Amino acid sequence: MSVERIWERTVEFIVNEALWITIGTALLKILLILILMVVVVKIGKSAIERVMILRSKTPIGYTERRQNTLIKLLQNGLTYIVYFAGILAILSAMSINVVGLLAGAGIAGLAIGFGAQSLVKDIITGFFIIFEDQFGVGDTVMINQSNGTVEEIGLRTTKIKTYTGELHIIPNGNISEVINYSVYNSLIMVDVSVAYESDVDEVERLINKFLDSTEERYPELVRRPDLLGVNALGASDVVMRIAAEALPMNHFKVGRLLRRDIKKFLDNHGIEIPYQKMVVFEQKGGGQTNAGK
Repeated sequence: MSVERIWERTVEFIVNEALWITIGTALLKILLILILMVVVVKIGKSAIERVMILRSKTPIGYTERRQNTLIKLLQNGLTYIVYFAGILAILSAMSINVVGLLAGAGIAGLAIGFGAQSLVKDIITGFFIIFEDQFGVGDTVMINQSNGTVEEIGLRTTKIKTYTGELHIIPNGNISEVINYSVYNSLIMVDVSVAYESDVDEVERLINKFLDSTEERYPELVRRPDLLGVNALGASDVVMRIAAEALPMNHFKVGRLLRRDIKKFLDNHGIEIPYQKMVVFEQKGGGQTNAGK
């Protein structure tokens, strides 16, 4: 074929009006499909959130943690479905045989499925995690060796954000052990050391007086803390133990506040909290020096 003939066909192809109309129509369809996908996903996510909020206000509504989990899951599921339908619509707009493509994908998927056992395991485990409500979005958990807050639960993976900011993405099939700290109330144990010279009965009276006002000071407490009594006799101190019950995941905060305020309270009432002291003995006349604690 001569160069002139190739050039004539190229020019004829470029100036073909029907071709450009077809391409323009296909591009316009694809643009409209993309816009429709974004709008449907946005409206669908908002609708799911509103429905779940209304559902939580009914007498048989879900708990907040379960509600957040279901919202995330349903929103992700809606996104996958809309995007999959949008991709099929785009392929159809490009005059690609979608039916034949799906048939081929089904056969290929069957072959791939035999080698995707871990994926199937992840999905099945994820289903049971959600169905049994083992943990939810916002819960503080320890999964395997990852300790942090649940950011997202999917059918395939679970995302855990640690206290230092790292995001751990764990396949559901690898979850072998879960410790959930957000379900039940937390127990706080506070040990208070006083000197042997202190009057134990007086110390107990003062601590009980302090504990009588804790429910007003710390709204995170479920009830008034209990003074269990003398827990240990140390080398230089008498250890008294206080037990308190706080709302889930508030034991760190309340424990720190209790230790600080008990220290101040005992200081104000002249109760000494013992600490190690260094005593130095020196003989006159340049003799040997002895030190002791």
